[in-house]
Amino acid sequence: MDFKYTRYGLTKKEKVLERLLEIVPGGLSWLILIGMIVLSFVKPLPAAVIIIAFILYWLLRMIYLNILLVLSYARFNIEKKTDWMKRVEEIDSLDFVHKKIAHRKTSGWRSKISELLHRKQLEKLVKSGTRPPKSQDIFHVVIIPVVKESQEIVESGILAIKNGSYPPKKILLVIALEERASQTVQQDMYKLAEKYKTDFLDFLTVPHPSDLPGEARVKGANSTFAARRVAQYLQEKKIPYENVIASCFDADTVPVADYFSCLTYYFMITPNRVRSSFQPIPVYFNNIWDAPGFARIIDIGTSFFQLVEATNPKKLITFSSHSTSFKALADIDYWPTDIVSDDSAIFWKAFLHYEGDYQTIPMPIAVSMDIVVGKNIPDTIINIYKQKRRWAWGVENFPIVIRGFLRSKNLALHRKISHTFRLIDKFTSWATWSFLLTFISWLPTLFASKEFTTTTVYYTAPRIRSIILALASFCLLVCILTSMLLLPPEKSKYPLLKKFLHAGEWLFIPVVVLVLSALPALDAQTRLMFGKYMEFWVTDKYRPK
Repeated sequence: MDFKYTRYGLTKKEKVLERLLEIVPGGLSWLILIGMIVLSFVKPLPAAVIIIAFILYWLLRMIYLNILLVLSYARFNIEKKTDWMKRVEEIDSLDFVHKKIAHRKTSGWRSKISELLHRKQLEKLVKSGTRPPKSQDIFHVVIIPVVKESQEIVESGILAIKNGSYPPKKILLVIALEERASQTVQQDMYKLAEKYKTDFLDFLTVPHPSDLPGEARVKGANSTFAARRVAQYLQEKKIPYENVIASCFDADTVPVADYFSCLTYYFMITPNRVRSSFQPIPVYFNNIWDAPGFARIIDIGTSFFQLVEATNPKKLITFSSHSTSFKALADIDYWPTDIVSDDSAIFWKAFLHYEGDYQTIPMPIAVSMDIVVGKNIPDTIINIYKQKRRWAWGVENFPIVIRGFLRSKNLALHRKISHTFRLIDKFTSWATWSFLLTFISWLPTLFASKEFTTTTVYYTAPRIRSIILALASFCLLVCILTSMLLLPPEKSKYPLLKKFLHAGEWLFIPVVVLVLSALPALDAQTRLMFGKYMEFWVTDKYRPK
């Protein structure tokens, strides 16, 4: 579909529609919050009934999400010891004539489940009749945008790629370097390129000029400029785009040793591989034990959210560091150059371009990044707030996506409605639920008149509250146990004590989520509602010595 994924250069009619749609998420969030406050004051009894219904819905949803979290973590844990390169070799030798996949004997329940899932995917690939390229013909491109990150931050990810299980000579490394970066940063990046050039297929440093026409100061503009240089490189080397997987990593991203082996496997075994993105599980382990407890909790919550999202590939959207078919990138003209939230925008841009024939494939493997910290607690709080507000600024995609849905003639109506509802639900729940649970849920009782004490609601509320509290405590316990299993070992004198202290940190989750998640989300939606567009804020990467 010929659709420009941007809010700029629109016709008068498109500008009006865009502006109206920009008001929707923030308008709904404020309507819910203000409406419930007013209703609690004017009609406390109906407000109390609505609040109870909402809390019950929230609780059922939390139980459902906890089940998905446990299942997703189990899948993630099962595949920890998988030999992905061996599976890649198995696809290379796959017989597409016989649909019967040989059963390989394995020992241990984890291996048996992993093998069962693998065989099902092999059968699906054979049934599709789509032969993947041979593994020796597949190449990887890793683009790392840099503007003010130190050599130490960037080099840790480069070393992880170099020392991984996948042959580094099949990987093209690219530093997308902003021209406005300091001289120290520029010199450090060129030193890294020189130091590791012979370890990879090649190592390019691509300086991105400032203030090019049609660009904003966003990461997507930098990544796109670098990707176009990569396209020239691939043409010169006569490497077909269909055989190339592009990974756009944040500067602090450290992939696990088997990441590119796993990515190659999923690329090969996915029938519609050239119209797919591939999403790992983001974890924030680089400095997790150096970060304050509240910072640790908020980013473990992010990992939990991605684990849950991985259970529903049909609705999965790319987030943070991920990988994409280079053919798809070239088809859609790479990342938007004037959108702040490029990691989700790239999915929607491709989804609209192919009119729904695009997907994100979840991978049971992790990439590790830094928890945002500062030189002290106040700096850390400010940095986390700004980072979460930037993530929440993904709401800027909503009006563009809806305009694309209205423009599309081939995308099924039920898919348009489903995605629209999901987007609205995501943004409004992000901005309102913590406020409703923490503050507004108590207002009907405060504003109630004496007549309220004679109602059935008044007498049944304590029982309902006790049931809700018990079930909510169970959900919290599941999160605590999962986080303790997910966390890396602590190299200290008392590692077990450290983990138990971490369990206690979860008791502060209501306040942490309210201040460092819901409030930034409401902030971002309000800014969009009033047309106060945000610029890209580069997260400070600070690791205590």
